[in-house]
Amino acid sequence: MNTAKLKKLIWTIIKYATLIFGAFVSVLPVVVCVITAFKSPEEYAGTNVMTLPKSWTYVENFVQAWKQANMALAFRNSIIILVCVLFFSILTGSMLAYVLNRFKFPGNGLIRNLFLFASLLPGIAMQVSVYQIMYSLGWINSLFGYIVLMCGTDVISIYIFIQFFENIPVSLDEAAIMDGCTYFGVFFRILLPLLKPAIVTVMILKGVGVYNEYYMANLYLQNKNKFVTVATSLFKFTGPLGNQYNYICAGVILTMLPALIVFILCQKQIYGGLAQGAVKG
Repeated sequence: MNTAKLKKLIWTIIKYATLIFGAFVSVLPVVVCVITAFKSPEEYAGTNVMTLPKSWTYVENFVQAWKQANMALAFRNSIIILVCVLFFSILTGSMLAYVLNRFKFPGNGLIRNLFLFASLLPGIAMQVSVYQIMYSLGWINSLFGYIVLMCGTDVISIYIFIQFFENIPVSLDEAAIMDGCTYFGVFFRILLPLLKPAIVTVMILKGVGVYNEYYMANLYLQNKNKFVTVATSLFKFTGPLGNQYNYICAGVILTMLPALIVFILCQKQIYGGLAQGAVKG
């Protein structure tokens, strides 16, 4: 075997070994979570995390997680928040991208740069002022206030829409306007239907973030008996005397199931949206 083939073989082994190791690291927490979810409290306390449960039909953890964490209410609140946030975020983000891309006016470049600058600021650094605003408006412990807060337009979403608008010829707008269509008509009747791939991409990015949001949900929805979400519901199984990880893992699996079902049913649209709606360099 010559030197070139040997180097190629070594590089192939390293490449696949790295991929296998990365896959193992990614899957291991999920495997541990599944194993722990089917263990009784006594079995969990007396075995290590990789020991398989005695019975895979032990579902008491799931029942207790569903009841004690009030997950029915958590799913209802999360679905309401998710639907409202996605609708208004996509609407405002696409309209803002339409204005910035199609209309040239003084300050257009400045606005784009300010959005980019805002994305560089850590969100935690602005929470003091944001909390004061929310408190002054009476939106603490308010589902409406939390939805308004989460509807803040995502900078990445704006740039995804802008990039997609740049691939749509302006002649479509001009032809519609010559036929008597207004700017709102051009956007809603012609351009918005063409943004389907970009909308799917934004829904994935924004939806995953909103569904898994814990910090702001815990900070602004302080009444956990009324305004619990799927991300904060499992907090009931933590305390100063220890954490009930068997219930937590069961609850984690329950919260993962809706996202997994949506992904399985819509994976073709998701992959297509990511491929067509992603920002291209």
